[in-house]
Formats: sequence, C-alpha cells, structure tokens
Amino acid sequence: MKKKVLVITGGHPFEEDPFFEIFNSFENVDWFHEKQPKASSLLNPEKCRDVDAIIFYDIPGVELKRNTDLPVEVVDPTSEYKENFERLLETGQGLIFLHHAIAGWPSWERYADVIGGRFHYQPGSLHGINYPDSGYRFDVSQEIRVVDPDHPICKGIPENFTITDEAYICPIFEDSVTPILRSNLDFEDSSNFYSSSLAMKGEMNSNQSWKHPKGSDMVAWVRYEHLSPITYIQLGDGPTVYADPNFRKLIRNSINWVSSEEAKKWITSEKSNRAID
Repeated sequence: MKKKVLVITGGHPFEEDPFFEIFNSFENVDWFHEKQPKASSLLNPEKCRDVDAIIFYDIPGVELKRNTDLPVEVVDPTSEYKENFERLLETGQGLIFLHHAIAGWPSWERYADVIGGRFHYQPGSLHGINYPDSGYRFDVSQEIRVVDPDHPICKGIPENFTITDEAYICPIFEDSVTPILRSNLDFEDSSNFYSSSLAMKGEMNSNQSWKHPKGSDMVAWVRYEHLSPITYIQLGDGPTVYADPNFRKLIRNSINWVSSEEAKKWITSEKSNRAID
C-alpha cells in the first residue's frame, strides 16, 4: 500500500518542479501539496487521519521582505493552530522537517522544541538565551557522515558521502535529539558563515560585526513529541540537492520510518529509558 504524504510549502522561494519531482520519483508514495497559509487548516487529527507523513518545507509565521525597512515580519500562530498541532502530536502523526522549515514560527518556542532547534532570521530569544541572527553559507561542499548506519533512515546511504548545499549555524538542542548525520564543516567558528539579518537587508555573504556562538555539526536527527516520530534534515536548498540520490533516499526512508510501527516502538523504548534515568 502506498504511503499518503502531505507536502507543505510557503514562506520561502524554491524551484517547484525539481522539488516536487522528488516525490514523483517515489513509487510507494501518494502525495499531495498545500501551501501556507491554507495548509495550516489541514494540520489537525481529523483532516490528517489517513496521512502517513507530513513534510514541512515551509516557514510559517515569517514574512520575508528583502531590502525593506522591515525585512522580516513575524506573525504569531493562533491558539486554535497551537491546539490542533498539539493534538497531531498526541495522535502520533509522523512529521518530517526539511532545510529552512527550522525557521518556522519564531515567536512560538514550542515549535522549536518539536523540531529540535531554530534558525533565526533576526536576533531572538530561545530557552531564555538571547541569540544573534543565525548564519548561512551557500553552495558549500561538505562530507556527510552517517552516525548510525543501522537506523532505517540510513538504509542504502553510504557511511560517508559528499554533497554541495547550503549550511546553517543556529541553535540546536543536542540533548533532545538523536543524531543521524554529521557534517565535516567547522561549525565552531562563525566566521565560516554569513549573517542572515544582513542578507535580508541586502548585504549578501557578509559577516561584518556579526558573530554567532559555537554551532553543531549535526545536519539530520530524529526525536519525538508525545507519540509522534519526527525527522529533521538540514539539507535541501535547491535543484542540485533535490536530484541527489542520497538526499532522495533520506526523504523516502524518513517517510517510511515516521509512519512505521518500528518508530512507535522506538518512542516507547525511549520513554521507558527516560523514566529509568
């Protein structure tokens, strides 16, 4: 039986045809697409009852307006949205977040907790810590190392592979996630990255007077909230990556994993281990 997958976009430009071709290439996937803000109305247990996995390639709660006096406008989620999203987690809905989705809902800390981190387009507070805007670096070649070759998401993925993609330096909650992939980039020295706030103001590839705390080399991880298995994959900036066979396998394997009984058993086991600790 094919997996039914909801793909959500919006809030960030991307090349649609090459991106959607990823899902057309999956023989075991029956997918449909919705764009924000309309997609928000689908995010509840009733409308996602037969959805096996939801893929987020969006940035809800942020309106990007480059080269303006207010380049980043933040919008709060409604109380109804928050409640429905929490109900999705309680039902065990499988969730997959890709690339820039980690920047979603910057005014709602719970969303960052669900994903496992947050990318800031402008300085912001998270878990009581004040952070500068996050950093980016386009088209950088990096060697990716598989942390757990036995994990189902890594099935068919070489233990080491090279990919050219955009990289981020941003807060990641390392203690609340299980790493899947790590990068060989130097995330400790923020001079390797550029200020996203300056970029939004028209100063591309600049880190003048900007510095970010030490980052993490994790570029993919899994975690859970309530009964929901969750995957985040930091890769995925453009057509070259969309066509990369390892990137496609990571997405396909993630769909299979977050919708599997194996993932549910993993959550049960993790909860039991936490109770013992």
